[in-house]
Amino acid sequence: MLKGLFILDNVDLIYGSSYEKIKQYVDIYAEPQTRFTIKENLHLLKEADVIFSGWGCPLLDEEFLAAAPNLKAIFYGAGTIKGFVTDAFWERNIQITSAYAANAEPVVEYALSQILFSLKRGWHYVLNTKKERAFTSKRDVPGGFRSTVGIVSLGMVGSKVCEKLKQFDMNVIAYDPYVSEETAAKLGVKLCSLEEVFQKSDVVSLHTPWLKETEGLITGELISSMKTNATLINTSRGAVINEPEMIEVLKQRQDLFAVLDVTYPEPPVVHSPLFTLENVILTPHIAGSMSEECHRMGEYMVAELKRYVNNEPLVWGITKEKSLIMA
Repeated sequence: MLKGLFILDNVDLIYGSSYEKIKQYVDIYAEPQTRFTIKENLHLLKEADVIFSGWGCPLLDEEFLAAAPNLKAIFYGAGTIKGFVTDAFWERNIQITSAYAANAEPVVEYALSQILFSLKRGWHYVLNTKKERAFTSKRDVPGGFRSTVGIVSLGMVGSKVCEKLKQFDMNVIAYDPYVSEETAAKLGVKLCSLEEVFQKSDVVSLHTPWLKETEGLITGELISSMKTNATLINTSRGAVINEPEMIEVLKQRQDLFAVLDVTYPEPPVVHSPLFTLENVILTPHIAGSMSEECHRMGEYMVAELKRYVNNEPLVWGITKEKSLIMA
């Protein structure tokens, strides 16, 4: 039987409904550890064949790996692995799998809800009604019929959003230089330049990974080119927007709205105009998995464990190359 450990901030949050299922395949021979306690108890790693982790995964550096000579696989019940993998880890050829696909589901749901709400200019009416203490005139609303939704990046989340949008009477356009026309057609999407996406869309939803190449990708010039009463939604990473430029545009274009679940830095600095601009909606990075939604990620790792035990390929396995382009 495999021997394993749990090392993460909160076992119950992710593995609450999966803990007993995992124990059917793995001898969990010690109490759950955190990234801090494992530093004081490196001897516990000596027997570990597998590690189950999540938010709060320890840095997988040479010291950690030297203490874990039998380690063969890591099951990471969360999203990106960028924050803790090292070159030393990749050199050991240890398998790693992530629940990033499970974490994508609530992001898709959040993005879809905001796209539909924004096409009704929902936030405009919410805030105006509270401010005026009266219902304001209902006009100049794009609505959900034959309006245009722009998607930036067709990775896992962006593609799933497009699949959801198929059920509505909308035109969906997208920018992703790495996606073929054939793939876009299957998603019901027309590929356009980034400039066209911003110029033509009633709502633009960002799903771009944070890479060196994508920092500041969304400029003030792009945002200023948006249609009257359009909305920009960001559930990806705050750094993909040139925030100072966006703020200046939003000060001038009161008709535009920005729905930001992510910012850079996060949260914004105390005196940031993002807190006071009436056409900015801020939510504290809630699009990803929260509360019971996190159990889905644990269940994904149980499914991967079963594949691992049966010597089957891991569906959500991550290579060094793939890790470089993840959000």
